[in-house]
Amino acid sequence: MTDVLRRGRASLAFGFFAQGVAFALLVTRIPAIQDRYGVSDALLPVFLAAVPILAGVGSVVSERLVRRVRPSRLLRWSQPVVLLALLGVGAGDRVAVLAVALAVFGLAVGALDASMNMLGVSLQRAYGRSIMLGFHAAYSLGGILGASLAWAGAHWDLALWVSYLPVVVLLLPAALVGSRWYVDGGREGAEGTGAGEGTGGGGAGVGFKVLLPLCLVMTFAYIGDSTVSNWSAKYLQDVLGSSEQLATVPYNVYMVTTLVGRALGDFGVRRFGAVAVVRGGAVVAAGGFAVVASAPGAWVGMLGFTLLGLGLCVLVPQTFAAAGRLAAEKDGRPGASDAAVARLNVFNYVGFLIGSPLVGALGDAWSYRGAMLVPMVLVLVTVVYARSFEGQPDRYGGGHERPRTADVGRGSNGL
Repeated sequence: MTDVLRRGRASLAFGFFAQGVAFALLVTRIPAIQDRYGVSDALLPVFLAAVPILAGVGSVVSERLVRRVRPSRLLRWSQPVVLLALLGVGAGDRVAVLAVALAVFGLAVGALDASMNMLGVSLQRAYGRSIMLGFHAAYSLGGILGASLAWAGAHWDLALWVSYLPVVVLLLPAALVGSRWYVDGGREGAEGTGAGEGTGGGGAGVGFKVLLPLCLVMTFAYIGDSTVSNWSAKYLQDVLGSSEQLATVPYNVYMVTTLVGRALGDFGVRRFGAVAVVRGGAVVAAGGFAVVASAPGAWVGMLGFTLLGLGLCVLVPQTFAAAGRLAAEKDGRPGASDAAVARLNVFNYVGFLIGSPLVGALGDAWSYRGAMLVPMVLVLVTVVYARSFEGQPDRYGGGHERPRTADVGRGSNGL
């Protein structure tokens, strides 16, 4: 069973990586997409808002689907849909085609994000120690690669479909092959739908009140993340007086420090525990926003964005893991953890939708320096809810029972 878990872990990490590449290729080429389809500045926000809204719908639908099918199956088929929808965005020539492609992309991304994190949480439970941050590190690595490929496409003035096609051709078959080794931890029974897969019950006993602290943490973390992704360049150039070239650096630094923090984060959880890591991450992130808000110049501002990457990077993976643990405690049925993860995933998109407009409105009405203090306070509130992360697996021993072999579900290929 150790080999099964290792293959499951590697294949899931590749799934996270592929999703990071695809999402970065979409969001970093928005100006090119706008130009290709002739989307007006007034209409563009509608298209951009539709993707996370539909992703939230996809996540809600996923909660119901996993009562009937394994999360591994949902992930196996949603990932190719995301990649094909990305190619559709690049290959279309009418606004109606763009609307359909983005709608499919959004719905599939919701299912993909939910199912990926379901499998990550269940694998962590099977391992009995923290591995969740490593999956999100793979996503960050994919995001860096996707953004680099997008830069190359823009630099060489490549058509969107020319930029997207090689990526889809490489990633789609690799993802399908890798999906054979996905592992549904804690789900027993026959492969396929029916009694073996429907016994989870969707975790109906896990109410919103139980998950509320974690939903808030997820929302605040993504408000912070969307603030960096949408406003770091403008803030450095317009507020701190940097050059246009230098203004592109903070988000790249943020992505790299996010990758580093997540790559090392699991070791921190095993050594110090999830509560300490979450508290430390929240404090570091709040400090980063404080540095950005008070920075006298561009280089100090970049230091603040560096701290933000190191602080925010641990919050989302640990929040998913905590939701799975709480659901398992409250409702012992196999599907309880999956349903909780799907519900929590919706607040990923809530934070994304709130963050950018919130900072923009406060910046216009007040000041952009003052606007940076709002996500700072929200992220700092996470410290209050840190106790919700107690009991996360760190290492064998310390009150955590080594998982039994029978508790590890078979791989999606029947292993």
